[in-house]
Amino acid sequence: MPKAYVFYNPLARSGHCRETAELLSVAISDELVYCDMTKDETYEKSLFELQEEDYLILCGGDGTLNRFINLTEGLSIPNEILYFPSGSGNDFAHDLGRSFADTPFPISQYIKDLPFVEVNGRRCRFLNGVGYGIDGYCCEIGDKLREESSKPVSYSSIAIKGLLFHYKPTAAHVTVDGIPHSYKKVWLAPTMNGRFYGGGMMPTPGQDRSSADRTLSLMVLHDSGKLKTLMVFPSIFEGRHVQHKEMVDVLTGHDITVEFDRPTALQIDGETISGVTSYHAFYPAAVEEETAAAV
Repeated sequence: MPKAYVFYNPLARSGHCRETAELLSVAISDELVYCDMTKDETYEKSLFELQEEDYLILCGGDGTLNRFINLTEGLSIPNEILYFPSGSGNDFAHDLGRSFADTPFPISQYIKDLPFVEVNGRRCRFLNGVGYGIDGYCCEIGDKLREESSKPVSYSSIAIKGLLFHYKPTAAHVTVDGIPHSYKKVWLAPTMNGRFYGGGMMPTPGQDRSSADRTLSLMVLHDSGKLKTLMVFPSIFEGRHVQHKEMVDVLTGHDITVEFDRPTALQIDGETISGVTSYHAFYPAAVEEETAAAV
């Protein structure tokens, strides 16, 4: 009889992910083996215990998936991998037309050959997107609020207060597949592999994570005042902000570098990194092919 190894993140969903993961006992008749994926022994032991008929179920949110794809980088896992959306944002699931606590669905095709991002000397894969600007600021403030209180964090409230009072836009230099672009006043500059991030924001509505050309999309929200930005900002949740071409650019390519003129917080699939002046996002295979063609 096959076993389902349930890799869950106990920190996801405000510490209630294990409880959500246990709901699987109602939908799955196979034996369930619960594994805390924040512990090293889970990877050192459980992955090598898998028999041919066994399979994995990942439980958590986007950060949980990011953790798994980076900790298993370079490993060949022939077993089927399913996902049970049980995080707070679930942007990856949303992009695939799924929702919280949906029936576990196969994701092996979506978590291989993912793009890389390089930040402050660190390189890692990313699943949904790299947020830079006020989105990184919101994650940074949200992390601080969670440390101080168990109350739910309202990122919309943080964003509004940031736009009006606290966050200052930056000048930015952007390079997409070798072509430079300069902006004087940038509020947002995320690079996306999927359409959604930040709990439902859709900065690049035309981005397709399954596209054959393996391109990324960079959205730059720029050169607008506080009130205009505040008025347009809510439309990002529906992707309608791209209609404001006077203040929104969407650039696509395989190799994207964004440089700010001062340190700003950045987030990778929800994980915050403070004090960042630049990031580099790219698809290695695509960049190598373009380089070889140029030579």
